[in-house]
Amino acid sequence: MSVSLEQIGIIYHQSLPDLIYQAQSVHRQTQEPQTVQLCTLCNIKAGGCPEDCGYCSQSLHRQHPMVPSGLLPLETVVQEARAAKAQGSSRFCMGAAWREVQDGHQFDQVLEMVRQVAALDLEVCCTLGMLTPAQAQRLKAAGLTAYNHNLDTSPTYYPQVVSTRTYQDRLATLKAVGAADISICCGCILGLGETIQDRWEFLQVLTTLTPAPESIPINCLVPIPGTPLAPSAPVDYLEVLRLVATTRILFPQARIRLSAGRLEMGEQLQLLCFLAGANSIFTGPALLTTPNPTQSQDQELLERFGLSASPVKGMIS
Repeated sequence: MSVSLEQIGIIYHQSLPDLIYQAQSVHRQTQEPQTVQLCTLCNIKAGGCPEDCGYCSQSLHRQHPMVPSGLLPLETVVQEARAAKAQGSSRFCMGAAWREVQDGHQFDQVLEMVRQVAALDLEVCCTLGMLTPAQAQRLKAAGLTAYNHNLDTSPTYYPQVVSTRTYQDRLATLKAVGAADISICCGCILGLGETIQDRWEFLQVLTTLTPAPESIPINCLVPIPGTPLAPSAPVDYLEVLRLVATTRILFPQARIRLSAGRLEMGEQLQLLCFLAGANSIFTGPALLTTPNPTQSQDQELLERFGLSASPVKGMIS
């Protein structure tokens, strides 16, 4: 399903009441409108990344790069997954600061992490960098539910953000993930200096993916001192809201996840985004290297809005 930029622009530029009404109508027809899926992201290997993404402090290209860590022990990861499930998360995502997956002992360790987290009746997601088709097949065999590989922005603007890999590199990994019958999780970052049309182009690319993304994380840039994008200005809240609503209309079946930047969003914008079709959040004290609301803050947020967490397998709702 490829959609033209003109069609996306028409959706996006409706009057705000009409846009929200259309998005909420689609949301109620295709989703459970009173539930929000909780996801937890575990940084299983931090720092030391050879990529030069302009928003990330884990890059070796930074003036004061993060001190790299080794791969977390299996027992630590499984313990964190159990704790996440106990706190209401139904998806557990593991992220490693790698440019690409390398076959060998560390990848074998990650495959075992996937097996053991899957055995907890959790959805299992990984974000490990670029994959080959064979590596995607091995992850699928281990029980992986989804693979996150963000495109970040449009093909046109992408080289202004990252120079160490191409947009086509990213698309090749998404193709390998889809071919392995793993759900695609692919999102954007708002506030990189992109234009509104760049955001439309990002959505247009998503409409060409096969299969369609099952999960679309929408991140707002959290400027990190020492990164090239640290001076970036925040995105106007109405632009965030319009993008969430447009995404829901274009992708009725997808989970739209409010990801990085929720502390900066505040309660009011998060509520508006839920009304516009967002239905998932990342929980936990941090998202890789950026701060995140606490579990108690998120619980209070959902209670205030009259929403509940999606049921977790093996637990009484």
